[in-house]
Amino acid sequence: MPKTALTDYARLEATGLWRARPDVQRVEVIVSIGEATLTIADRNERPLAHWSLPAVHRQNPSRRPAIFAPSDAEDEIETLELEDDDMIAAIEKVRRAIARRRPRQGRLRMGLTVATGLALFAGAVFWLPEKITDQTVSLLPDATRKAVGDRMLSRVRQFAGEPCGATAGRTALAKLGRRVLGEAPGRIFVVPSGVETTAHLPGGVILINKHLVEDTPEPDVPAGFILAERLRVERHDPMRDLLDHAGLVATVRMLTTGEISDDALDDYARVLLTASPEPVDDTALIARFDEIGIRTTPYAYEVDATGATTLALIEGDPVPIAEASPLIPDADWVAIQGICTD
Repeated sequence: MPKTALTDYARLEATGLWRARPDVQRVEVIVSIGEATLTIADRNERPLAHWSLPAVHRQNPSRRPAIFAPSDAEDEIETLELEDDDMIAAIEKVRRAIARRRPRQGRLRMGLTVATGLALFAGAVFWLPEKITDQTVSLLPDATRKAVGDRMLSRVRQFAGEPCGATAGRTALAKLGRRVLGEAPGRIFVVPSGVETTAHLPGGVILINKHLVEDTPEPDVPAGFILAERLRVERHDPMRDLLDHAGLVATVRMLTTGEISDDALDDYARVLLTASPEPVDDTALIARFDEIGIRTTPYAYEVDATGATTLALIEGDPVPIAEASPLIPDADWVAIQGICTD
């Protein structure tokens, strides 16, 4: 359970009106108190600002709505209006407690107090979110990852179309997946559009654009793209990428409840499907092709038809064409090529 700066509350939230600067409209936000910060988030739980509790300043004592600022600086531009009695009382209680502890004289001690406040603020803004995300990712069970992947797949449908589902094609695609990725290949789906070549979701889901099976001459091509995508998964945990994009509030919600909002999944799906695949190191890719006996040349020419930018993959092909054997039977490859015909 998240802790707050007050022992009376395990969690304290309220709505308010936040203005980032004087020349913009106020925005309705969700305000929550943590151990060292006041977090301001939008209705989708995306963080907008983090205020250090020791620095919070009330601009209109004893009047309502209460107006707070992140500091008492004369040129401070941010403001937060609150009417919730519990939240106002909690903030005032923290401010009074801090005022009692604050040294009354001595520039050195005052300087140390300010430095401590800034350190807490910097830690809350920069260090704490990363640590929370690390902990969340490390604690998520496989079942939760799979559930998130299933939900993301349902959200992806609105951008990439319904995954192709011809029965014979799906069976043959599973065989290709086992040949390329081993006995635990995850789940591979061919989609009509929305993905440039391949993409991955949490829970072991790999998406392939249908042109990689319909418009290529041999299964070595989609096999190469699947293998390259798996290397990306091993380099960047898909769940970590999702939480980094969703933000601190969504990450804390995932950590405490195991849930993430549809809005967060929709937003990440749009970003994921419009991004170009991250480049994969040629040496690492050739080594992985070599391990499972797959030619790199067909994949290289699909990436660049001229071979100019993929020359290292062509020259370093670990399987000479004279020694190559079919990855899967021809009948299975024909079935995969027809996976989108139903």
